[in-house]
Amino acid sequence: MAQFVLFESSSGYGLFETLDLDVVGQALEKVQETTQSADKFGKVVKLHGFKPFTSAANALEQINCVSEGVASEDLQNFLEQNLPKLKDSKKAKFQLGVADSKLGNSIVETTKIPCVCNDHVGEIIRGIRAYFTKFVKGFKGGDYEKAQLGLAHSYSRAKVKFNVNRSDNMIIQAIALIDTLDKDINTFIMRVREWYGWHFPELVKVVNDNYMYARLALVIKDKATLTDEAMPALKEITGDEDKAKEVIEAAKASMGQDISPVDMINIESFAKRVISLAEYRTSLHNYLNNKMSVVAPNLGALIGDIIAARLISHAGSLTNLAKYPASTVQILGAEKALFRALKTKGNTPKYGLIFHSTFIGKANARNKGRISRYLANKCSIASRIDCFSDFQTTLFGEKLKDQVEERLAFYDKGTAPRKNIAMMQEVIAEIGPQAGGGGKRKATDSATATPKKSKKEKKDKKEKSAKKAKA
Repeated sequence: MAQFVLFESSSGYGLFETLDLDVVGQALEKVQETTQSADKFGKVVKLHGFKPFTSAANALEQINCVSEGVASEDLQNFLEQNLPKLKDSKKAKFQLGVADSKLGNSIVETTKIPCVCNDHVGEIIRGIRAYFTKFVKGFKGGDYEKAQLGLAHSYSRAKVKFNVNRSDNMIIQAIALIDTLDKDINTFIMRVREWYGWHFPELVKVVNDNYMYARLALVIKDKATLTDEAMPALKEITGDEDKAKEVIEAAKASMGQDISPVDMINIESFAKRVISLAEYRTSLHNYLNNKMSVVAPNLGALIGDIIAARLISHAGSLTNLAKYPASTVQILGAEKALFRALKTKGNTPKYGLIFHSTFIGKANARNKGRISRYLANKCSIASRIDCFSDFQTTLFGEKLKDQVEERLAFYDKGTAPRKNIAMMQEVIAEIGPQAGGGGKRKATDSATATPKKSKKEKKDKKEKSAKKAKA
């Protein structure tokens, strides 16, 4: 049987034919020996056909198809023109070796050309890559390397620019900055309270909110100058007239020390900076919510945007999170506790970052482990839907959230929750028109699919075929 090998280079498609089938059919070590020198390898493989790319844009298009495991029209035409005519794929007298099994499957589906992908083919392709310029004539010094470099830059640039709106790197940076701002703002607010508290210590008991405290400090300034004329400004900040009156009364009876104008200027300047940081933190949180609605809408709808963003950040990307099993998602963020428990042979942690979810807080102490495991399962499903779906919707996340609520009710009251397949079918029925009717077609196909044969039917069929063979 003839053996051909497909090689995708930066300059074009190359089709090679293996000459010495005895050498190729031998052990993998023998094939590796032939790739050690150009003379030996030239006796085993020869160039059968070459199709150069017409332009840099054409090269990028073809390499993108190859990387996705899709046989393009140019590749199909090239193979059909250079390979022997094929009447029946089962009786083919040749095989096509490919480096990627997905590309091989696509070639088989579109052209019916039998493909093979194994270690022997991989070693032959490795030799072709090493001596490619010696097989294809016409390359000047450095031309092939320049083509490789140019295509590599174009391919990398295209991958980086792919679907900018769904870039999860922005989420990772935003949640990291939010966590940093939370720590810094808390530290700075405590400094404002301590600094201004020497002058007006009673204000802390009246107002508990940090942001409101800093704004009141800017309005009040020196408590000795605070009068009823400041009532509208105090009411706007506190949102309550009674609390504004309480602030004025506390200022009149305050036991704090007097403060100099220079000290008040410094306190005022620092309070303004803290307020601006708090307002920027609010705008950054809104930005994160908008990005989550684009990148991971279902995961955000299930567990909240902040926790979902922390999961994505801890995993490194949404794709990495989608690849994790539910057991890993459950303890994501509790790695130190896990390895400490494994080292000391103690109890492993029940939850990591998902502990901050409201579902864990609602569950009883004896059900926290069970609900965290169930929630991690749903988070894994939601992240995979967000990562690999072609359209954006929050319906899956909302239904998964309903499932977790029903599971909580099941633990408390014993009411049976709905099954996962029922919830998914509801969503597919709703998003059918949005997704071009894909969901409805799938449901129809599954309903009309032929049922699988039972083991008994298969066994009877084997016995009948065996009797016919004996006869």
